[in-house]
Amino acid sequence: MTFQLDAVTVIVRLLLATVISGVIGYDRAQKHRPAGIRTHILVCLGACIIALIQKEIGFNALEIAKQYPQYKGIVRADDARLIAQVVSGIGFLGAGTIIVEHHSIKGLTTAASLWVVACLGLAVGMGNYVIAIASFVVVYGVIAFLKRIVRVSPVRNLEIQYLDKDVFKKFIKEYFQEHDVKVNNVSYKANKVDGEYTYTNVYEVKLPRKLTYVQVVEDLSGNGNITKVNAVTPG
Repeated sequence: MTFQLDAVTVIVRLLLATVISGVIGYDRAQKHRPAGIRTHILVCLGACIIALIQKEIGFNALEIAKQYPQYKGIVRADDARLIAQVVSGIGFLGAGTIIVEHHSIKGLTTAASLWVVACLGLAVGMGNYVIAIASFVVVYGVIAFLKRIVRVSPVRNLEIQYLDKDVFKKFIKEYFQEHDVKVNNVSYKANKVDGEYTYTNVYEVKLPRKLTYVQVVEDLSGNGNITKVNAVTPG
């Protein structure tokens, strides 16, 4: 019995890692996310290579123990030593895809997909094909189809800056009633610049399923009395 990875096995595992990570990366690229197909493939291949090296180290330890039984208690190989570093180290790469912009966080799903393709690469490299393929099917289903099945409206506050209080009060009341927007809470702020007041209201709202925050911002921006509209994540 030979404890060694042959060339065919290595090539098959590298190709499988390329295919499954490429499919996930293609989905991310199609959605214009920071990490695309090449990044996902490279991450998965890197993890797969590390797993292959770890596997080879284990095989070498077994071969030495077989040839030199007297060293059986000295020669050891920890199958989890290298792959554990991949699991923790990939977090640094994923953090680079996370962007904080206008009080909102973007890139978390892409960071998670990078981490999960690294895990898939480890599974392939270690030869756990059933785990790798089954996990790929589930992961791709979550990334590509879950959002279409389960629609969850993100929580946002509407920050609206305006000039005339009476005109705005009438307009916003009619708009919320017409579009069935429920207001849970509201805060007020007034600023005086060059002798003129500008007012800012922050509404904690719940939108109906048919209405999006993008549509609300566009609708409110068209009002001449309103100077600024933001949909911000509550802090």
